[in-house]
Amino acid sequence: MARNLVLVLDGEQSEFGLKPLNREDIYGKRKRVALDADGQLCGKASLLDDGSLLLKSGMTAQGYFTPDGKSYKQAELVALDSSGKPLEKVPSTLGVAQNLSGPLPAETVLDLRVDSIYQLESEQLGDKLAKSLAAGEIYGFSFNYRDDYSAESGVLLSNENGFFALIGKPVEWEWSSLTTVADLPASDVDADEELDFEMF
Repeated sequence: MARNLVLVLDGEQSEFGLKPLNREDIYGKRKRVALDADGQLCGKASLLDDGSLLLKSGMTAQGYFTPDGKSYKQAELVALDSSGKPLEKVPSTLGVAQNLSGPLPAETVLDLRVDSIYQLESEQLGDKLAKSLAAGEIYGFSFNYRDDYSAESGVLLSNENGFFALIGKPVEWEWSSLTTVADLPASDVDADEELDFEMF
């Protein structure tokens, strides 16, 4: 059973069902397919460089192999930090109440590198949140769809088409500034002197 997004604003709880919103949902899609001489759909496969094996679609997701030929299942793999220590998984936030922060400035959306968008269906909507979203205000919350090693940030907003959650990671800007001003020698050319292009 799918778990819902549970959000809390000033002690008032709201609950939303999630539906991923893809580009195809908005613009539709076209798909080019390959057929054999009999009109049957062709399957995709990859041939190893040495020609020893033919890998069908999905086979490379079954596990990993070390250079010496030993295989490992995905469940056996662990993530390590830069010092080689195992990382702890961040639990999923679905079904777990998350406090909303905000209202936030509109720049919050512009500073978010959006990785996914969810259309939300309100199953329980608090009065205060409903009025605030209707007034165009936006809120932030912690989000993690499944247990993994990296939590994301979410932005809750609404418009005439419904409620939406933008999921991604905030962009950290690095600004460059001029710390040293070059000391250029004074020019010998008078600024008011007309240039003679025939000289060049």
